[in-house]
Amino acid sequence: MKLLQVPTANLEERIKEELEENPALELDEAAHDDSDEMRDEFAEQADEYEDADGSTEDYDSVDVSEYVHEGDDEIGDYRTRDDNYPEEDDGKQLPFKTETTFYESLYLQLGMLSLEETQKKIAEHLIGSLDEDGYLRRETSAIVDDLAFRQNIVATVQEVEGIIHLIQQFDPAGVAARDLPECLLLQLYRQKAEGKDVDTAILAIEKYFDEFTKKHYEKIQRGLGLTERELKDVMQQIIKLNPKPGGNLAEVNKAESYIVPDFFIQNNGSRLELTLNGRNAPELRISEGYRDMMKEYDRGAKKDKRQKEAVLFIKQKIDAAKWFIDAIKQRQHTLLSTMEAIMDHQHDFFITGDETNLRPMILKDIAEKTNLDISTVSRVASSKFVQTEFGTYRLKFFFSESLSTESGEEVSTREVKKILSDLIEAESKKRPLSDERLTELLQEKGYNIARRTVAKYREQLNIPVARLRKEL
Repeated sequence: MKLLQVPTANLEERIKEELEENPALELDEAAHDDSDEMRDEFAEQADEYEDADGSTEDYDSVDVSEYVHEGDDEIGDYRTRDDNYPEEDDGKQLPFKTETTFYESLYLQLGMLSLEETQKKIAEHLIGSLDEDGYLRRETSAIVDDLAFRQNIVATVQEVEGIIHLIQQFDPAGVAARDLPECLLLQLYRQKAEGKDVDTAILAIEKYFDEFTKKHYEKIQRGLGLTERELKDVMQQIIKLNPKPGGNLAEVNKAESYIVPDFFIQNNGSRLELTLNGRNAPELRISEGYRDMMKEYDRGAKKDKRQKEAVLFIKQKIDAAKWFIDAIKQRQHTLLSTMEAIMDHQHDFFITGDETNLRPMILKDIAEKTNLDISTVSRVASSKFVQTEFGTYRLKFFFSESLSTESGEEVSTREVKKILSDLIEAESKKRPLSDERLTELLQEKGYNIARRTVAKYREQLNIPVARLRKEL
């Protein structure tokens, strides 16, 4: 289950860790010589093992034949690809992350300041307390208490506020704000310091933020004595600000992170071809040196304690290596069988790319087709991506409940949401469609849907109510 949740982009690193921890596991490279140096290393490791453990298994119970089968050095067959198109993904250059993360950037900027040791620790604590949007949501007094109880640092509220103000000067502008108005004001103050004319926008946030969020533009216009043109300019200045300076680190497909797809689906003359991304799964096998050591033990006398200790150590390492290779193989099998079932169920979508062709599909449907637990399918659906000619999608995108039409046909709620989204996108922003009107339009198209359901779908699409969609 742990390996199943590892993203393809991180799988190579996970395998590297296992290779470093277990010398019985190796890449498909020339095996090391079974030299005296290797034997000495095995003996030393066995000694360390005995000293640390103090008790060992019955060495004579080790069945060496289990570990010296012919063909153990063959490459694991878990790398799944389409034999008809063996070079299909060789030319793909998968994206990978190269930037510094939001938090790393703040720590780097902190390192450029000349601070006392206590001030630096307070600043590090504050950066670590920022949420994924870049906000400092905790009261300063609570942070003071944390510093005292957890780090034995005695600081006043004023001292902590001073460090907060310091961090607020970092990039990106708006970081370490306590709420949205402060976040926007920090950005406007930065722009003002750079010589931009944003005084009216600052007044609008300071005095009329509530009206701004509710789009009561007339009140703002009257209160600030602005013409309609001036009001539009101020609104544009505010709209361009970043409400989440942390960059939505928890979300994928943002500027701070890239998606490495787990699957590729190609349409070859209306025949869908699925391949599993195996680029980050190096070919693994049991170390030849370790197998030779087991064979040598099998041929030699088995009464030497040192040799018995060494073979027990080797046995455990080979067991762990076999388990890991099997786990990787099982991971790839689970991913492939799950994606094949989804591709089969949503065949029309993968042919056309039209969301209205998505069929109702729940976790249970795929679990029954694959004979996997629903929890396993859920893990795959929520953490894996498929690249198609129409874009890259998280697998959970393809799951949705059903809704009936006038004719009694079941359609995917995804289809209804797509039509709802299209209706709102095409509406006049000066006279946005109410939920009641949207319900009527959907019913005219044959969908049996209630107004409260339309409101629920609209909220799930992160679309505000009609009043808040109104534009000047």
